[in-house]
Amino acid sequence: MIDYYRGFFERHQWLENGLSWTVVLPLNEEITVDDLLRRLNGGRDPEQRVMDHPGEEAMDEGRPVLLLSEGEGTWGFLELAYGFGLSDRVLTELSRESRVWMVTWHFNGGYTILYAADGKIRARMRDFVFTEHRIEEGDPSTLTDFRAMLDTLGPEDYRGKRSAAFAFIEAATGMDLDGELPVVENAPVVILDNPDA
Repeated sequence: MIDYYRGFFERHQWLENGLSWTVVLPLNEEITVDDLLRRLNGGRDPEQRVMDHPGEEAMDEGRPVLLLSEGEGTWGFLELAYGFGLSDRVLTELSRESRVWMVTWHFNGGYTILYAADGKIRARMRDFVFTEHRIEEGDPSTLTDFRAMLDTLGPEDYRGKRSAAFAFIEAATGMDLDGELPVVENAPVVILDNPDA
């Protein structure tokens, strides 16, 4: 799986500067994507529209623009423009009756992977691409498999470590990131106006 994402980042190198990928696995069948979108947007329905070229137009919005991806019982939210992850408050809200995984980084760094469930952040690893500077919080057993992936990679294999984060989330959720999603055209997007997102 790591090799798949290496190829993904080879094709979409600009995403190595910043992105946020959040996968939600609702545990209650009554939770809809609209419920998740309201949670993402502070309890309000977010703006939804079609963008001709979301990867380019998102930068002009000044707000998080999400591309949605539906898996088998899961939902993925890809933020292309800024790479700033969702706030802890939004993540805990998303994780009520759900499991949530997020990986994010931006032009200033912030390489973070996180797992939340039952309205709580259960585990987080910051600066995961820098072996000697990793900071872990929460239940260490949650990220055991991710640490094992990282430990197979060289200290300066940053693309490999970013790829490992996506491979870990896919292994945990069954949800992959479609290689064409970042360059999709004429696609529906969700624009958040939640200042806490």
